[in-house]
Amino acid sequence: MDLTREEEAILNGEEGEGRQKAMELVTALGKIYGADSLIDITSAHLSGASYKTIGDGGLKYLEDLVGGGATVSVPSTLNPVGMDRDRWREMHISEEFAEKQLRIIDLYGQMGIKKTCSCTPYVGPNVPSMGDHVAWAESSALSFVNSYIGARTNREGGPGALAAAILGKTANYGLHLDEKRVPTVVIDADIDGSVFSYSLLGQAVGMAIGSGIPYFRNISPEVEEAKALCAAMAASGSIALYHVEGVTPEAGNYDVSGLETIHIGKKELENAYDKLNRTEDVQLIAIGCPHLTEKEMHQIASFLKDKEKKNKDVEVWFCTSAEIREKCPEDVRIMERFGPVLADTCMVVAPIEGVFEKTGTNSAKAGNYLPTLCSQKAMCRDIAALMEVVM
Repeated sequence: MDLTREEEAILNGEEGEGRQKAMELVTALGKIYGADSLIDITSAHLSGASYKTIGDGGLKYLEDLVGGGATVSVPSTLNPVGMDRDRWREMHISEEFAEKQLRIIDLYGQMGIKKTCSCTPYVGPNVPSMGDHVAWAESSALSFVNSYIGARTNREGGPGALAAAILGKTANYGLHLDEKRVPTVVIDADIDGSVFSYSLLGQAVGMAIGSGIPYFRNISPEVEEAKALCAAMAASGSIALYHVEGVTPEAGNYDVSGLETIHIGKKELENAYDKLNRTEDVQLIAIGCPHLTEKEMHQIASFLKDKEKKNKDVEVWFCTSAEIREKCPEDVRIMERFGPVLADTCMVVAPIEGVFEKTGTNSAKAGNYLPTLCSQKAMCRDIAALMEVVM
């Protein structure tokens, strides 16, 4: 891989230990995947923010980076953490967990990373433009910016995205290249258009093709629907980019006439639903994976207005970013008659195991991860059906 004189100097440690470590990681990834050079990025989004997921080893790694003088070179945002930083006691979080979680957030802050902790930074402070090269972790977010916005990122892991943020550069391979963004299969979709149907569609497509770049026909997702589709396909498969005919910005660039076509309709959606539902009763209902948008907050509050929570044995959490929560005070007031509106966290990265065993969600992404990352039996239904459990 060709490096400039400046990049060689960083690799040789001439700009400090923190940047040297970052360069070692980015160039190692570039060599593994056959990159010819590094490219400049305009932003980064980092995963690996929850103490639950990175543990003491991750905390030590961050302390070493800060000790080595590492700071980010481009605007960078952070994924959800393991608790609401102010209301963590309502989530049954221990004092020890809270102390270490707050330390992690502080360390990221010392490196110049925005301490807004959300998996939907593209509706908040981090909105790339079409054609931008970025380094984003968080599977649903990177799929959204690749597909719906037309920015370019690989499926970065937490350390790789952080290293790229420190350098302001990433290795030039994979989805940064035109030839790697070409559709591989056409999906003929037959769904009812609800957000939940997009979640099931994503689940079904991930189950059907695993990876690749689907080209959708017969759907018209807006932000919330695209968000659900991204999250589900990234969790049930490893899909980081898709195109939607007449909707996404790069879809018109491709001739897909020779590609295989797969029909996803009622039968496939039922199979996806069955895959995600493993219990008929729950102890926790957690909504907001990925984080609720302002529009979704309004819709949920409108649905819950004039209704009462009757089943006191089931906890309800709504998860969004602090920014969105602050924008929706009247919605929050209505929703909190059912349960807390939690900011900057979500059920998947919170240590819910040990407190709960059965959790309901409206998200196919969470439906995949709750059994594997949280030892939960999952119920996955649309929001109205979930809330019937407590009304």
